Amino acid sequence: MQSFIIEGGRKLSGTIQPQGAKNEALEVICASLLTTEPVHIKNIPDILDVNNLILLLESMGVSVKRPVPGEYIFQADKLDLDYLQSDEFVRRCSSLRGSVLTIGPLLARFHKATIAKPGGDKIGRRRLDTHFLGFKSLGAKFERVEGRDVFELSATRLKGCHMLLDEASVTGTANIIMAAVLAEGTTTIYNAACEPYVQQLCHLLNSMGAQISGIASNLLTVVGVKELHGAEHKVLPDMIEVGSFIGMAAMVGDGIRIKNVSLKNLGIIPDAFRRLGIRIKVEGDDLFIPHHSHYQIDSFIDGTIMTLADAPWPGLTPDLLSVLLVVATQARGSVLIHQKMFESRLFFVDKLIDMGAQIILCDPHRAVVVGHDHKLRLRAGRMTSPDIRAGIALLIAALSANGTSRIDNIAQIDRGYEDIENRLNLLGANIQRVEY
Repeated sequence: MQSFIIEGGRKLSGTIQPQGAKNEALEVICASLLTTEPVHIKNIPDILDVNNLILLLESMGVSVKRPVPGEYIFQADKLDLDYLQSDEFVRRCSSLRGSVLTIGPLLARFHKATIAKPGGDKIGRRRLDTHFLGFKSLGAKFERVEGRDVFELSATRLKGCHMLLDEASVTGTANIIMAAVLAEGTTTIYNAACEPYVQQLCHLLNSMGAQISGIASNLLTVVGVKELHGAEHKVLPDMIEVGSFIGMAAMVGDGIRIKNVSLKNLGIIPDAFRRLGIRIKVEGDDLFIPHHSHYQIDSFIDGTIMTLADAPWPGLTPDLLSVLLVVATQARGSVLIHQKMFESRLFFVDKLIDMGAQIILCDPHRAVVVGHDHKLRLRAGRMTSPDIRAGIALLIAALSANGTSRIDNIAQIDRGYEDIENRLNLLGANIQRVEY
């Protein structure tokens, strides 16, 4: 196991560039299973979740080539179908949430798939009903296999239909799209997720020969085709990492430039930080965050307390609420953080309270933060990262704290952030990775 040792109180400055988007990478990598031809994907982040998915595809028989760092060529022309039924495959899937995105492509191409309950963040219930209901609408049958804790899906053929998703699930939408592209007839998906990740997946599939319209809306139309071919694709910058860097720059920055952020795909993220009083300068496709001695939380027009709440795109992504909460601890004013979409994701705030933050945890979904206005610095401490986003939030808190902190279970941070300690050390941080 590994930990981070963080010296707090150092000012960071310089330029940093976001990695490729983790969630998009997981989707487009799985899309390579839909064709026997090579799929060339650029700007893939070197992070644990993505690397584990690539290893899983290799074990399935996918040819994987890496011409240069960050670029991969996947060719799924010789899949081992027997392996896909094995206990080893099930075991590997159960430790990787991204494995759920293999179901749609396998069902579309081979008309069967076996999947275990996937692993991932410990942030409450993350059900798969949307996925299965979508597959069922396309004509698939599924059953739970007693003794193996797996689901087996099968279909003699998939047939297009109209469906209304019970929730705008990002992975559910992606999975259903990948199943529908090879289905017979036309599929319309209403209440579809429309995050940039899903838009990018649709663009890749169209370049592979799919016929998807309505991209960027919540009503997608997919006209099934007989087969797909190879294509090239470039993954967008990770908007969650961009937001994490904005928060870090506000807390401990002395002038930080975030390069090549794909501003048009950030949605409401910059404005969410501006509501906390963070000044963000847009310069081309870069963001510059100057030094902040103070930042004042806005109130609503009627004078009531500011509330930051997550919502499906184009609302505020839930993946940044942890970072926004930490930034608020040093703001002037108060804010209500409302985490609507996931259970238990705010439970990391007890670590911040131990560090001296003034936070009232109202219930599993709501926390009120009373900012210190930099008059009282957080105290260093020892903490454990419960999930990817809480992990980066705790790292930002430790960078601003008075003293030396330790964060255990940093494999959670590695799942989503590439070489994070070395990239931040180049800005002036002092973060050491240690074994324990």
